Amino acid sequence: MGDTLGAKRSAMKKYWHVLNIGIQNNLTYRLNFLARAVFGLIPLVAILYVWQKIYSGNGAGSTVGTYSLAQMISYYLLTTVVDALTAVNEDDWQIAADIKDGNISQFLLKPIDYLWYRLCLFLSGRVTYLAVAATPLAIFILYLHQYFVLPPNWTAFGAFLISTALTALLQFFMSYTMAMLAFWVLEVSTFIFILFAFEYLASGHLFPLDILPHGLEQALFLTPFPYQLYFPVSIYMGKAVGMDLIRGLLIQGLWVIAAYGLARFAWRRGIKHYSAVGG
Repeated sequence: MGDTLGAKRSAMKKYWHVLNIGIQNNLTYRLNFLARAVFGLIPLVAILYVWQKIYSGNGAGSTVGTYSLAQMISYYLLTTVVDALTAVNEDDWQIAADIKDGNISQFLLKPIDYLWYRLCLFLSGRVTYLAVAATPLAIFILYLHQYFVLPPNWTAFGAFLISTALTALLQFFMSYTMAMLAFWVLEVSTFIFILFAFEYLASGHLFPLDILPHGLEQALFLTPFPYQLYFPVSIYMGKAVGMDLIRGLLIQGLWVIAAYGLARFAWRRGIKHYSAVGG
């Protein structure tokens, strides 16, 4: 029993060290993160301007779907927050480069799990980016505070935080699995861009999914994409409540487990192929 606890503590200390080193390395690029955060608000400003024109053209008090102007602006502000907390930032490219350049070999000889190693680096990147981007994002939200809608209750806010954490894991495991294709193909950029395109369209980046025709919306919810952005935002805005909230969190959790299992499977098959060709 003592040996098991000691091994667990050693593993936790090891990955905590990786997380700490990752944060320190990312801090050297804090100006890049700040520039990315600031200039990333420009497309958001354009989108909000378009929606303001749409609502003004429909008359005062108009709605699109079930969204008032304040709710629509809040939706896009929240997508920006969730994206800052969960988006994969070049992790898939770095993993693919490790495989293609043969750097993966060193991890086969060390007592470290490559998936958890990369997950620690992903989390360190999100922590650093959020620390740098928090100020410009907070200023932007304060500027539009008259439109920003607060969650209906603390239960919704707590469920939002849980769903956002699951979203981050789902984003990472899907990107990790896609990067595993580098074991079989020389260039994975096409596959990564295809996945990104589906994510951008079907996760709710462009518009809330519930303004789509009901059949199309339900079809999208058979995929993991709405749980990468739209679902946590809908919880915060009080649109997923009661059994819909519980069911959604369970489905999101199942997608995370499925993505984790697929990531593990792709790694095992990839390592076999890597070893067979002399990696």
